Formats: sequence, structure tokens, C-alpha cells
Amino acid sequence: MAVATLELERVTPNVFTTTKLRGCNPSFVVTSDGVVQLDTPQLPTRAVAMRAEAESHGPIRYLINTENHVDHIFGNWWFRDAGEIVNHQALYDIFMDPSAALDPFSYALEAIPTDDPEAAPLIPDREAYYADLPRGTVVFSGDLTLRVGDHTFHCLWTPGHTPGQLAVHVPEERVVFTGDTIFSGCQTWLMTSNVDQWLEALERIRQLDVDHVVPGHGPVVPLGYIDTQRAVLLRWKAAVADAVAKGWSREETIAQVRFDDEFGPVDVGQGYMMDHIQNNNAGSLWDKLTAKGYEKGR
Repeated sequence: MAVATLELERVTPNVFTTTKLRGCNPSFVVTSDGVVQLDTPQLPTRAVAMRAEAESHGPIRYLINTENHVDHIFGNWWFRDAGEIVNHQALYDIFMDPSAALDPFSYALEAIPTDDPEAAPLIPDREAYYADLPRGTVVFSGDLTLRVGDHTFHCLWTPGHTPGQLAVHVPEERVVFTGDTIFSGCQTWLMTSNVDQWLEALERIRQLDVDHVVPGHGPVVPLGYIDTQRAVLLRWKAAVADAVAKGWSREETIAQVRFDDEFGPVDVGQGYMMDHIQNNNAGSLWDKLTAKGYEKGR
């Protein structure tokens, strides 16, 4: 098997990420006492390669997951026995939830033929995957601060995009890893999100003294990008609220409220999901704004 390439970007002397992969932006921070991994690659060969690269700088002390969506956690299987797994309780409770609307295991495997065909020998069957999947050894509520060597990792609970969403602030590097609280230059996935909480999360991140924001998707950006992400959320909510005020049905809202051409492309390798994003963003907001989601158990 050929060695997979990662196209790592060095954000600061000790912070590495990759924004070129299908899936999230997995990253790691090198400290004087080992490495802290943030999220894992969805593509198995890249997960193996990133673990090897991280461990070339020292042992992995912690793996922190920023959210429960499969593109952030599927690769945990290839980080078995690589340090403590850190998850917020609200993330842990729905980790790789097979009852989710989009089955996480099946969805992750969709990427293999097109984006990681050499991964087939690395992938266990579903039963073996779930049996050995590390879910979390450090599980907490609220915020958590970790000290690793000469670095501090403030794990800040920032629910909104998901219930267990984390932003990880590393003050020594003047960087924050936001997970999908920030989608940089690409389409934002709302679906089961709580937009009001999400807006509050953005304001919490805005208070941090950082130079670099490593988003869940898209290029690394400065802190000012929060204004762009906030505007996207407000535009979606206002457009669907206007549709509800006009008496549009759910189907009419989905058909007419779309932002294909305004908020950028879908992130790497997922262009075929544009309709899925537009339809489900509009539909989920319609449900919430009309309370229909509560009636139907959404």
C-alpha cells in the first residue's frame, strides 16, 4: 500500500492541520510532553498517516473530539491506544449513534471508493468497528482545562452545531480549534443544530485572544471570520422565518429557500450533497420555527 499524503499545514511552529481532505480538518499540537490530537481523519489511510506523523513528534497524550459527526470521529478507530480520548458528555452520549438520521458508519464508507480506494484492507466490518471503537476515557460536563507539558488546552463547551460541541483554545499558540462552529468558505450544515445556541457559541469564541481559527471545514482564518459565520446563520434563519410568516408549507420552503450560490461550495469531495444540505437546512429550520419538529419528535 502506498503511503498516504496529508498536505499538512503548519499554522504555528507547534500546530499542524490539514484542510485538503474529505472530512473535517484534523489537527495536532506538539508540546514539550507529547502531542494532543484534535479530531481524526475520516479516510482510513489518512488516519493511519496522521497518527504516524503526530507520533513522530512524541507520544499522543490526548485525542480531543470537537463533535459527534462522523467526519470528526470515524478515524478514532485507527487511534486506538493512542492516549486518552476526551469527549464532552453530550458528545459521548451520541458517539457514532447508529440510530442517527444519516447512519454514520455507512456514510463514512461512501467516501472510500472515490477518495480512499486503498483503504479497503484497513476497514473492519461494522460489528468489529463498534466493538473496538474508543469512545472516551475522559468525559466531562461544562468546560475542561488540560495541561500538557508547556501547553494549555481549554476545552470550551460551545453547543449549537451539536449538543456536545467543543472549541479548544490553546493560548500559548494563539489558536482556537472550533470544530463545525465555523465553516470557512464552504456550505454550513444546520440540520439538527440549535441556531440560537450556535450564535452564542460564536460570541464566546469572539472573546478569545487568538490569531488563528482552525475551523471544522475550510481554510484557517483570523478571528474576524466569526462575523461571516454569524451572517450565514442569520441569513438562513431570517429566510426561513420569512417563509413561515408568509404561510409557506415545509415543501414550499425547501423549494424556494436556497443558498447554493452565496455561501460557497460544499467542502472537499462532497459536492453531490448540495441538495441534501439545502433541503435539510431549510426543512429543519421550518420544523423548529413552526414547532412541527417537536410534534414529530425531530
